[in-house]
Amino acid sequence: MGATVAIIGGGYGGAALAKALDSDFDVVLIDPKDSFVHAVAALRGLVSAPWAERMFFSFDGLLRRGRLVRDRAVSVDPAGVTTSDGTRIEADYIVLASGSAYPYPAKMDLDDTAAALARQAVTRAELGSARSVLLIGAGPVGLELAGEIAEEWPDKSVTILDVADDILGGQYLPELRAALREQLASRRVELVLGSPLTEQPPGEAGVRAPFTVTTEAGREIEADIWFRCYGVTPSSDYLRGELAAARRADGFVEVDEQLRVVGSDNVFAIGDVTAVPEAKRSKAASDHALVVAGNIRALAEGTTATAVYQPGPAAVLIPIGPAGGASQVPGPEGPVVLDAAATTQYKSGDLLIGRYQELFGTGQ
Repeated sequence: MGATVAIIGGGYGGAALAKALDSDFDVVLIDPKDSFVHAVAALRGLVSAPWAERMFFSFDGLLRRGRLVRDRAVSVDPAGVTTSDGTRIEADYIVLASGSAYPYPAKMDLDDTAAALARQAVTRAELGSARSVLLIGAGPVGLELAGEIAEEWPDKSVTILDVADDILGGQYLPELRAALREQLASRRVELVLGSPLTEQPPGEAGVRAPFTVTTEAGREIEADIWFRCYGVTPSSDYLRGELAAARRADGFVEVDEQLRVVGSDNVFAIGDVTAVPEAKRSKAASDHALVVAGNIRALAEGTTATAVYQPGPAAVLIPIGPAGGASQVPGPEGPVVLDAAATTQYKSGDLLIGRYQELFGTGQ
């Protein structure tokens, strides 16, 4: 169609959208990383070197016509994108797919694959030598990381702490929480809930340095190493001019039901960066990409963008090691809880690696 689409971010939504539009548009994918990082596999990659190698996919197999600009967007306006080296990319359509930051190891904060693997190896060694681990946050990340650690090192003491009175905040069924608690208990993972720490653990997360912390309820916890398992920060500080008005105080970007940035005709946003009221998951980002692909095609053909995105019901797949976990998914008569076997079939076993091998054209 001859139109240029600049996509900021090559994560789950950005990569899927770039692939969907590549045959008919001049796609420019802008990302500072040298590969796609399959963050869904990051926690297993932390405990297992072979899994770490599998979670990085070269961008080389993603696009046939489009191109990758390996740089960071520092300024975005309705007419185009400026990168950190001063390059200006004019575009007919712009898509914000820059995602979010999250504490390591759930997400990588390095742009170079070799450096990221080296960092994981160092943390893996630190974790392997620790006798006890404290995970702060009993959401999906904390629960999954506890399961991976317990599976790899069954004799290690693992404690999950959260200020909430139960695990897994959100609109989830009691049966899901019960199934997860039972599996964690069977792996001797201890839950300390309902009271915050009087102060954060000393030292850097992911570094072995024995410490003792105390909750406000008076419970003392001793551990050799700790990780923070909460805290999503949207990546949206590059918005300029009229687009900046759509950026909320918390960094999330307001969009309409077509996923257009509020106040703009040609700028869309997908994935974690959006203010869509839903859990920030890879599936949501991929679903956003399908809607925006349809709307950009419609606009390029001179018609109206009519594809609408509506958040689905609460759903989550939580592995507890390679053969465990529990999930909540939509059913014909309401939400359904899946057991460990079904969760393994859907996610735990291969952590969706096959899906991204297909997307990036690799058989690794």
